[in-house]
Amino acid sequence: MARFVPHLVLALGACVMLLPFYCMGLTAIRAPSEIFDISLWPIPEDFSAGRNFAKVEERVPMGRFMLNGVIVCAGILIVQVATAVPAAYALAKLKFPGKALFLALVVGALCVPMQALALPLFVGLAKAQLLNTYFALMAPFFLSVFAIFLFRQSFRSYPDEIIEAARLDGFSEFDICWRLVLRGSLPSLSAFAIFSVVAHWNDLYWPMIVVRDTALAPPPLGMLYFSDAESGADYGALMAGATLVTAPMVLCFLLARRQFIAGITMTGVK
Repeated sequence: MARFVPHLVLALGACVMLLPFYCMGLTAIRAPSEIFDISLWPIPEDFSAGRNFAKVEERVPMGRFMLNGVIVCAGILIVQVATAVPAAYALAKLKFPGKALFLALVVGALCVPMQALALPLFVGLAKAQLLNTYFALMAPFFLSVFAIFLFRQSFRSYPDEIIEAARLDGFSEFDICWRLVLRGSLPSLSAFAIFSVVAHWNDLYWPMIVVRDTALAPPPLGMLYFSDAESGADYGALMAGATLVTAPMVLCFLLARRQFIAGITMTGVK
């Protein structure tokens, strides 16, 4: 019996975590008259899923918001990996003066919140006349100290003997970094990709500061357009839109869950 207790606790925790998503999906298929019904029965009396999801496209260009989210998340992730992987490889496998200082700076930078940098970044982008652009949405996140730290922890476990053998065979440090070490750390890459995409797909703070054009709004910012100062929010359509925004992230996690778990568990192994 004792061996089932941890599973029971985990199952209860999973139910608590999944309850908001369940309520979101349930509200998305309810009619306005049933929105504030506290019952959790899955089939409403007035099934309004079609109407609520249709309202999403009628009121806002949700397809455009989703495309903006894909462009921003993909652009950020590509540049983050391109900058973080060489830095992590250098900190993990190369010897150079000031290596410990650079690592300390990386760890220290993890403690700096985005909000502390928002004002100088906004002023810089405004003076460069880059507000209301995809670049403004992506630029502050091009360098990820979290990615550097995560990859560095993963790269440390890569055997030095293989790297030395590759050098003797004429491999450049660039080839060793990208063709050998990174290929051996694909679970960590998958884990970071999920972290990065989820964080920037759900980001509302920075887009609210730098974007005023509806055509550039990512999904979280686009969801604000459901609010009506006169009639209030249409909660059925709002939850339908939230379901559309959340579904890609859930699907990505389910498809890459094995690599995600492996990447998280392997980064601490030396």
